[in-house]
Amino acid sequence: MTTQWTPGRVDAPPVLPTGFTLGAATSAYQVEGAVSADGRGRSIWDTFADTPGKVVGGDTGEVASDHYHRYREDVRLMAELGLTAYRFSVAWPRIVPAGSGAVNEAGLDFYRRLVDALLEAGIEPWITLYHWDLPQPLEDAGGWPNRDTAYRFAEFADVVHGALGDRVSNWITVNEPWCAAFVGYASGEHAPGRREPRAAVHAAHHLMLGHGLAAQAIRARSASARIGVGLNFYPVAPASDSEADRDAARRIDGLQNRFFADAVLRGAYPADVLEDLSAVTAPEEFIREGDLATISVPIDTLCINYYSRYRVSGTPGTGKENASAAPTGAGSPWVGSEHVSFLSNDLPVTNMNWEIDETGLSEILVRLARDYPGVELAVTENGAAFDDEVSPDGEVHDGERLAYLDAHLRACRDVVEQGVPLIGYFAWTFLDNFEWAWGYGKRFGLVYVDFATQRRIPKDSARWYAEVIKARRAPAE
Repeated sequence: MTTQWTPGRVDAPPVLPTGFTLGAATSAYQVEGAVSADGRGRSIWDTFADTPGKVVGGDTGEVASDHYHRYREDVRLMAELGLTAYRFSVAWPRIVPAGSGAVNEAGLDFYRRLVDALLEAGIEPWITLYHWDLPQPLEDAGGWPNRDTAYRFAEFADVVHGALGDRVSNWITVNEPWCAAFVGYASGEHAPGRREPRAAVHAAHHLMLGHGLAAQAIRARSASARIGVGLNFYPVAPASDSEADRDAARRIDGLQNRFFADAVLRGAYPADVLEDLSAVTAPEEFIREGDLATISVPIDTLCINYYSRYRVSGTPGTGKENASAAPTGAGSPWVGSEHVSFLSNDLPVTNMNWEIDETGLSEILVRLARDYPGVELAVTENGAAFDDEVSPDGEVHDGERLAYLDAHLRACRDVVEQGVPLIGYFAWTFLDNFEWAWGYGKRFGLVYVDFATQRRIPKDSARWYAEVIKARRAPAE
């Protein structure tokens, strides 16, 4: 799956709408480094990465891509590529080291400098407030399963908006609450590494409550702020028409997709999903009066992270397993549906073993526009990891990634032409980074990072993306 690319050549497809955002995204712990600089406190990912056996190769985010010290160089690169927007997250422990209480102005100053540099370069900042780096003191007090964490998050959101709201219009409250809750607290594959299914369900609700409270805090400061929430969506199909397989698809679609989208945009959790979860916890144990009204405060943008699709079975051992799917059985993130198995679609895969299927992005966007009308959509993460290497000519020829981005941007173009209210696309990710529990072995970046020297090398995909942005059009067939 290799695409040859010639600089300066972009075929002539239909032009995306004027003003369509074409950007790239990162997250704080994955790129910043400087984990103890200028008063930053510890996060759950510092603790998790320091625990032997949790991260491949014993890697940590201590240095990462050193974006904290090299942000000016990185912004210059963004400008050279023509990015119209940069989505980044603000490190909660850098701003409020204890999770609540005293504010670290030195931490806020970093983001003030970053935002100013972006604006000077003509790049619109999109801020994510929570991308998984919970301050360790809050985890010590119970973490997201503790309802109080949602209120502390709202305080943090208010502090950040107070410092940057005069220059930043687009705000994403919480990124991928499914991962933060179920991979962090049920399967334990991510920080904080707990395997407590009941706690994971409570964490999911409190992450959504935190979203609503943060949205209210921002809206109280600025009626014009544009607010979104970042959810990761997967199309889910049954392996067959059997009752067991159709029920498996309902269950996984419910916990992955509908549980969060329905809460935000319909003000209710799906009744069937609550029933699936009833074996570990009852709704009255974590939902209080008024919670769903808070969670469903109006938003401007539904932010969609898309990487792949699922095919599932309710009968184990019925087909070739999907190597990328989360584990089933004990230690599964699929609370209440641990018996479901994930089957391969026999598609090409990325270096994460994630199956490549751009039609799934089209399917999700069309479905969301149909099922949740009245809100704009933005693809805030989409990308692929491959085994990138610097060639003898000093360049990084990542034809597979270029082809991946080409296909997914075509999918975006197609749904826009169908009337889907899609306003932007952010490639994941701008820089090679610390890829969570996989450490530094998985490269998603448009820009190659030599982690020994921190040298940046724009890959072929970056230069190609620059041409797409310049033409303000998606790639042609």
